[in-house]
Amino acid sequence: MDRDAPFSLLDEAAIAAAELHHDPYDFSFVEHAIPERYKEEVLADAPHIPDRGSYGLPNLRYGPRFGAAVQDLLSPRFRRLVEHKFDMDLSAYPPVIVMMGNTSGHYNEGYAHPDSKHKIVTVLLGFSRAWPYERGRLRILRSSNREDYAFEYPPEFGRMLMFRVCDHSWHGFLPQKGERMSLQLCYVDSEAYVRREYFRHRVSAFAKSVPVLRRILDWAPR
Repeated sequence: MDRDAPFSLLDEAAIAAAELHHDPYDFSFVEHAIPERYKEEVLADAPHIPDRGSYGLPNLRYGPRFGAAVQDLLSPRFRRLVEHKFDMDLSAYPPVIVMMGNTSGHYNEGYAHPDSKHKIVTVLLGFSRAWPYERGRLRILRSSNREDYAFEYPPEFGRMLMFRVCDHSWHGFLPQKGERMSLQLCYVDSEAYVRREYFRHRVSAFAKSVPVLRRILDWAPR
């Protein structure tokens, strides 16, 4: 991959210019990381995800315009933007990508968590056509209480949220049923973790394809 190839879809200037906030931890929000003019063509090529939960990128089928967004995110050029934003070197940390398609509105969705200790930086990119609900926006939290939030992120097309993972990088959302298309890229501490994550999501995807197992997963406590 050409380190200096321009992005196909991402707005480099908008991402670079987005403010880095430090309260309650380091995070940055980009209103239009992908310009609105690309919305219809990208969403037409987005994967179809019939069930709730997250799916590993290798398990998804999608068209070339959505694929162009993925390639932008996986590029060294994007990694350098993230490195500059957080003033850190991510060259030793491989990326892993999972995608959410739907939420069921069940009580156990969106539970507060600080992210795995294996994750270094998390990047979210919205692909929902719209998110008209008051609930279901990802909240940057000051604690494990989902009502104690500093910022809300709507998972709508082109909106990007990135944050540095730490022991207090709490985030979550209030349950809301809807088509909640959101891609998550994480820079993680090893290729072994990448393999484990993709294997775990592959097993989960299979379980969700079996009706009885899917019902169990829907109501299982987090």
